[in-house]
Amino acid sequence: MAQYLLRRVTTMILAMWLIVTVTFIIMHSIPGGPFASVKKVPAAIKHNMEERYHLNDPLGKQYIDYLNHLVHLDLGPSFKYEYRTVNDIIRESFPISATLGSLAIAFSLIVGLLAGIISALRQNRWQDYLAMVLATLSFSVPSFILSGLLMYLFAYKLKLLPPAMWGTWQQAVLPTLALAALPTAFIARLMRSNMLEVLQQDYMKTARAKGLSERVIVLRHGVRNAILPVVTYLGFLVTEVLLGSFVVESIFAIPGLGSWFVTSVLNRDYTVILGVTIFFSAFLMLMNFLVDLAYVAIDPRIKLVDRKDV
Repeated sequence: MAQYLLRRVTTMILAMWLIVTVTFIIMHSIPGGPFASVKKVPAAIKHNMEERYHLNDPLGKQYIDYLNHLVHLDLGPSFKYEYRTVNDIIRESFPISATLGSLAIAFSLIVGLLAGIISALRQNRWQDYLAMVLATLSFSVPSFILSGLLMYLFAYKLKLLPPAMWGTWQQAVLPTLALAALPTAFIARLMRSNMLEVLQQDYMKTARAKGLSERVIVLRHGVRNAILPVVTYLGFLVTEVLLGSFVVESIFAIPGLGSWFVTSVLNRDYTVILGVTIFFSAFLMLMNFLVDLAYVAIDPRIKLVDRKDV
């Protein structure tokens, strides 16, 4: 276990270094800079602004300096927002993105698992057809189109929910639905196919022969074995939700980390782009690691070993 953790942490550190390096090179390879869009600024003032943030230093020195600050968890100042640091931006905006993402993930898991189980137990009946039709529609409609449709229907036509902003539970409903639609559909279809396969296994027939109730058979033997692929998908689910939140947060004017990232790309705010990329990458690696640990908790037959140890 200790060797596995050491190897996994080492791999994560190397992956983070590659992400930082590649992102740093790509940003500085694009012509222009964070102050290129500033209009009617004398060359001397622009030079002083670049000097203040050490943008005139050789690229190699900027890279080494950034790594030194990163080791101390200092993501640097924002070039576009004076007196704001990247750490402050993440500290203030990530809880909003985390709340929205958690709501979307919880909705996806609850609705997706229930829909998949019911579809498998009611195969080729109206419940199965209805769930799969809704899942197909959710797959077909992108999140930005679904966001507009939900906003138009529930905010402008029916006037049941506010169209945008963040702060109340009513304002969280529409972005949560828009963000959760695609993963909910995927989980429903994945759970349905796995559940149908599990229901045909010999141990399920043996459980029925022993006289166990259908509820015990489905929950204890069926769902527990069918849910493992869904657990595998959890790491990708977090990725989809976080990446999808970039668009959804911008459409619904939510001051989360996703909207900050979009704004920083438009403003060429190097430190914010790097900081948000590093933070999201570290968060996703951590979630994938926790998914691997969850495997062992769900199925004790699974062991945490490296491939060369098998």
